[in-house]
Amino acid sequence: MKADSGLSVSAPPPSQPFWRRIIRRPSTRLGWWSVGLAAAYGILMIINSTIFMRLPQDVTWRVTVLPFYCLFMMLCGLAAGIVGLIAIVRQHERSWLVWLAILLGLFALVFVLGEFLVPH
Repeated sequence: MKADSGLSVSAPPPSQPFWRRIIRRPSTRLGWWSVGLAAAYGILMIINSTIFMRLPQDVTWRVTVLPFYCLFMMLCGLAAGIVGLIAIVRQHERSWLVWLAILLGLFALVFVLGEFLVPH
């Protein structure tokens, strides 16, 4: 391949195979945000199930703290999924960690919808 000046021009490098783009770490800022929010959601869920759910019913501060804690936890999960979806659609992020964040966001969405749609 020759340019107008007569010098040879190399062809553009081939793009990475699809599996290489999947197994790498996130490359965009939104991808990292979604992974961070998903990690926070996971940690908050572990704390909720190991500490708060094992408290006796007569603990007075549990009634006050637990609704706000659960709201914050679910917002972290939903935000992880939404930000991950934006990173994939708009910035073509393909990291498996971002896909996992979307999966956790979907789990949080199903959980929130179940609370509203299924009567207790």
